[in-house]
Amino acid sequence: MSTVLVIGVGDMGDRVAAGLGASGFVGRLIVAGRSAPNVYQVAASVASASDCLVEPAVADATRLDEVVELLERTRPDLVVQCASLRSPWALAERADPAARAVEGAGLGLRLPYQVPVVLNVMRSLRETGLDCPVANLSFPDVTGPILERLGFAPTLGLGNAGMILRRVRAVLRDESPGEEPPLVRVVAHHSQLTGVMTSEPPAAEDRVRVYLGEAGRRDDGAAYRGPAIDPGLRWNYLTASATLPVLEALLPESKVLRWSVPAPGGLPGGYPVRIDGGAVELDLPPGESLEDAVAFNERMARADGVDRIDPDGTVHFTDAAREAVADVAPDLAEPLPVDDMAARAARLDEVLATV
Repeated sequence: MSTVLVIGVGDMGDRVAAGLGASGFVGRLIVAGRSAPNVYQVAASVASASDCLVEPAVADATRLDEVVELLERTRPDLVVQCASLRSPWALAERADPAARAVEGAGLGLRLPYQVPVVLNVMRSLRETGLDCPVANLSFPDVTGPILERLGFAPTLGLGNAGMILRRVRAVLRDESPGEEPPLVRVVAHHSQLTGVMTSEPPAAEDRVRVYLGEAGRRDDGAAYRGPAIDPGLRWNYLTASATLPVLEALLPESKVLRWSVPAPGGLPGGYPVRIDGGAVELDLPPGESLEDAVAFNERMARADGVDRIDPDGTVHFTDAAREAVADVAPDLAEPLPVDDMAARAARLDEVLATV
């Protein structure tokens, strides 16, 4: 049986760990985080509800030495990266001007809360020489391309495109009860997820691209025909559900999976993939070119406030993002080099602490 390491045990990591523990395809599960009480509580809960061996591990994922030691000690077959410096939901209940401005600029402005941990995990893997897949849950549609520029791209991302695939399959089951849904392939970006989850389709050219069956018949509207789910932590149920088939497929001797995931190999946005024996390859439908799919996802990234990413990983923000924070802290939307992530995270904390 396989060993899986989950780094980060907030709400999302907790749900993923619980799903892995109950899955039947994990023999040893390590749950790691920097808060000892939380780590031990999650480990105890998952162990009590599953038949696999569950081990708690206290480690600060922002410290290279601690992650290297964790990896060398546990030797996982798969790493699931769920940690970030701040949850993307952290501002959801706030109505003060600073929080509204930062949220209005798009999730891209909060990349300093997402990039440092996953970059440190990837550097730690390089340091240890471990050759195992890494699945990333920290804003993968954009962190993946940044890390790809640096030569540290995770194997793939989780959530987002996979969540949309789940929503489409649910719609197809509801519309044709008793019939097995056809193959579903999705090209989509994180920025499109809210419209899908709340059943609010945008203009046709900005909709998720949905392809059905081997021939890839287009039915973009299927992504928006499901019942609306209000934004909030409840979405994490669907995120966890969309991750488990992918995590199983990344383990040794697993069955072939055809799914849709964010950032395979560091590509921007999400794409259909085929996972076989832990190897991931694109599975685009007939007539869909990679160049066109990438261009589409790069355009969709603008709704997250991301204009472009330079070859060295520097992120440039959109005019709309700059306008959103102009009256609060215009420096937050200045170009963001990777080496400035920690300083920009501290600046975000400073601005958001002013309520």
